[in-house]
Amino acid sequence: MHSALKTVLVAFGLMLAGCATSQPGAEDEEYSVHDPLEPVNRGIFAVNLVADDYVIRPVAQAYRDYIPQPIRNGVHNFLTNLRSPVIMFNDALQGQGKLAGDTFARLWVNTILGLGGIMDVASDIGIPFRDADFGQTLGVWGVPAGPYLVLPILGPSDPRDTVGLVADSYADPFNGLMRKNGDDGDYVILGRTVVAGIDLRSRNIDLLDRIRSTSLDYYATLRSLYQQHREALVNHEQPPEGNPGLTQ
Repeated sequence: MHSALKTVLVAFGLMLAGCATSQPGAEDEEYSVHDPLEPVNRGIFAVNLVADDYVIRPVAQAYRDYIPQPIRNGVHNFLTNLRSPVIMFNDALQGQGKLAGDTFARLWVNTILGLGGIMDVASDIGIPFRDADFGQTLGVWGVPAGPYLVLPILGPSDPRDTVGLVADSYADPFNGLMRKNGDDGDYVILGRTVVAGIDLRSRNIDLLDRIRSTSLDYYATLRSLYQQHREALVNHEQPPEGNPGLTQ
């Protein structure tokens, strides 16, 4: 079932990416977004907003309000450290030897000295964190992003990043280990995903509220911010200040 899902998503992503290359005018402006599926995307976006307003944001707000910050920081550090092998793998695929070395060093320092990654000792001693994923790797290799997509619950994406999301999930050693345990392992993977989502949403509550309240078109604003963020990552640049980093 997992293999079938992966095949369908990859085929879907490649199909849409191929369609995108035939559309004229997709790159007329620096941050123009090719969004031929806008009516469908806006429909999914509206459903996502309802889910966020009534479920996701309240849970994230409660998490931020009632869980002490040291515990929240520990959860965030642990989840980030758990992703280190995938980040390091993508650093290497992108030809970023120094970044791969930094990620490798962070993994061992935080795992050993940081009590399994709960404490970010590596940052304290000057080893910086830089994120990387397979969607970014495909971009570095020259694969076009394709048309803008809004995924149910997951939010902003594109075919390239959707394929990257699936690939990273299967390349993750922790996920691979858990899948060997059958359904119990799948529940652990799902739990990790949910906690990571709550952590990400709780860290962006104020910023997203501000963007939403000041935007004439919240959908278009997030669409633009998403593209700017992804372009910056592909070019190994710092994302624009104030960008919420709306990635998987």
